[in-house]
Amino acid sequence: MGEATPKPRVSVGMPLYNCEKYVAEAIESHLRQTYTDFELIITDNASTDRSEEICRAYAARDSRIKYHRNPENIGAGGNFRRCFELAQGEYFRWTPSDDVVGPELLELCVEVLDRDPSVLVAYPQTRLIDADGRIIEDYDENLHLVQERPSTRFIEVMRRLRLCNLQYGLTRREVFGRTGLMRNYAGGDIPLILELSLYGKFYEVPEHLFYRRMHEGASSAMKDNKDVMALYDPKKRDKFFARNWVHFGANLLSVSRAPIPFSDKLRLYGFLCRVVVWSRGEYFNELAGAVRHTTRKITHP
Repeated sequence: MGEATPKPRVSVGMPLYNCEKYVAEAIESHLRQTYTDFELIITDNASTDRSEEICRAYAARDSRIKYHRNPENIGAGGNFRRCFELAQGEYFRWTPSDDVVGPELLELCVEVLDRDPSVLVAYPQTRLIDADGRIIEDYDENLHLVQERPSTRFIEVMRRLRLCNLQYGLTRREVFGRTGLMRNYAGGDIPLILELSLYGKFYEVPEHLFYRRMHEGASSAMKDNKDVMALYDPKKRDKFFARNWVHFGANLLSVSRAPIPFSDKLRLYGFLCRVVVWSRGEYFNELAGAVRHTTRKITHP
């Protein structure tokens, strides 16, 4: 029997769907990494453009690239989780197929996680770029959270979170796997980032090494709620989505199962309930919308 292939130290998961315009540049930016002990797992969500052809060509040239094609579109949430399921490394990060990373991203983030076991996520600073790769502006994530108390980190995430780039930070795979990972609904990255704050600290590497592309085809540019729902789960396109209530339930579940002191859980239960009270108008409107949606389905089956 031959010797088993050693597992890479780092796994990078690239969920992909119809991104022929940008995926080659995204892959190339990983092949330029100064840290080389990694695998790049590409999970193609049944693309219909040239994405498969491009990725298979790269995989044939570099053994670190592993291409997997889903037989059908399982939604963005499912495809993100598929990346994670295939990962073998001690450390893990997702990377978008239309964004670019700087050469030192993995090296500097690995250094942080190796140095401080209390840090769960190490992430670099962000630059926003346009469709052609031109820099739009530097973006301040403002999520360097090294407080010892989990409830404090959670509350700070709730107050500061905007673009949700932290989900692309480097994490400890074993701990990451205890969370709910990416959810199957719009904004499913928000409950994930909040949940991660309960398991460890967030450390910002003071270098601009993540280049997020802002373009018309990006999910963040979608305006139609049905299109957003279908992106995360094609089966839910026509379902009513009470975003605030769903996120509230997800956050309650995250707090209940997190390995944190009971005093922190009580603090967060109270905080989450106060958020509902503060935003009661939005929550009430969603309940009213759910009633109207149900009534239409009953009267017009």
